[in-house]
Amino acid sequence: MREYGWTAILMTTPTLNRDIAVSSLSNGIRVISEPMPSVRSVAAGFWIGTGSRSEEPAENGTSHFIEHMLFKGTPRRSAEDIAREVDAIGGHLDAFTGRELVGYNTKVVDEHLPIAFEILADMMLNPRFDAGDIEKEKGVVLEELKMETDNPESFVHELFVHNFWRRHPLGRPILGTKKTIAGFNDESLRSYHNRYYRPENLTITAAGSLRHEELVQLAEEHFGCLPVGGEVPRLRAPAPEAPLVLKNRRSLQQVHVCLGMPLHPATHPLRFACYTLNVILGGGMSSRLFQNIRERQGLAYSIFSELNLYQDAGMMAVYAGTSAETAQRLLENIMLELRRLKNDALPAGELKHAKDHMKGSLMLSLESTTSRMGNLARQWMNFGRFYTLDELAESIEAVTADQVQDVAREFFTSEKIGLTMLGPLDGVKAGREDLVC
Repeated sequence: MREYGWTAILMTTPTLNRDIAVSSLSNGIRVISEPMPSVRSVAAGFWIGTGSRSEEPAENGTSHFIEHMLFKGTPRRSAEDIAREVDAIGGHLDAFTGRELVGYNTKVVDEHLPIAFEILADMMLNPRFDAGDIEKEKGVVLEELKMETDNPESFVHELFVHNFWRRHPLGRPILGTKKTIAGFNDESLRSYHNRYYRPENLTITAAGSLRHEELVQLAEEHFGCLPVGGEVPRLRAPAPEAPLVLKNRRSLQQVHVCLGMPLHPATHPLRFACYTLNVILGGGMSSRLFQNIRERQGLAYSIFSELNLYQDAGMMAVYAGTSAETAQRLLENIMLELRRLKNDALPAGELKHAKDHMKGSLMLSLESTTSRMGNLARQWMNFGRFYTLDELAESIEAVTADQVQDVAREFFTSEKIGLTMLGPLDGVKAGREDLVC
């Protein structure tokens, strides 16, 4: 790993096939880059290590709302100016809010990085929080909330998460609620922004056609004067529950099922066994759920499993949509696959297939400047170091059938499995006895 000035952070981990450079500005902001000489584009991301789980109950949705407001303009630029200036250089500007992270990113041709960097820095450091814009944006976010509610796949997942983390901020919606959104004003938004948009909580990453020294110079020019003294979120670990929620919605044509259980957190030594378990269960078209429930029995069009891994907690969820007449049969077959993974030896060929799938997906994803820029941020913020492609591939290859089965045995237990069903539930029955595993 190459080192530079600006109080460069010493990284002792060998990088092998990744030429990553890390520097720290005098105020503590981390600046991380990885050159990709074969491309002409560069992707840069500004990462705030605060998401919806850091919000107080009355603040729920603030992180997401501030993300919206940063695009509404600064004292120097209107919202239209921002859009026009980025379009004028053929660039892309985007943002997202998660439960533990807010990210702002841009992708441009290398020669235009200084322009895009300055625009994004202006947005992050100098939001107007105009009262009129806030009121208009409340309407936009409320429409986004309605859109999520009208999408049964999203809504059943949100219901499940809300009840799974019932007594913890992880269970609150990222968008907030009608009540909390209505209470936002320039004072509350500016206070939250001042608390968390600070050097202690900011990481800048970039990948593509770039020189690290120039990236650090840009960061110093635009963020070097940002004073320290903000807050780093203090997190308390959640205690998952095993909810059983049946919500009748006769207007829907399908019963939407979300079933899930706790899992290891994102930094756990067995995380690669968790990834492997997810791929085998429902992570692709060759997965057990897809092949058995869709291909062999035709019980669902959409069925998959997914992981939601956080700093101190994790969750695996299974989603499927089916008719009311086949909902109970669908549930029986999901539970059958969970029991098989828990009780039956994992065939060597299936384990190898899952590993090859993960390694291939990893290698392909890192060919993108945007994906590699995001990968830098996640690895630094989760681990404080970088894993080479060789290390990641070796970690995947090191997963054993026993480790995968051990994870299934630990978490695939009836008392840990929660279930949410949404749709025309007249005649549909589901109880704790149906979740025996």
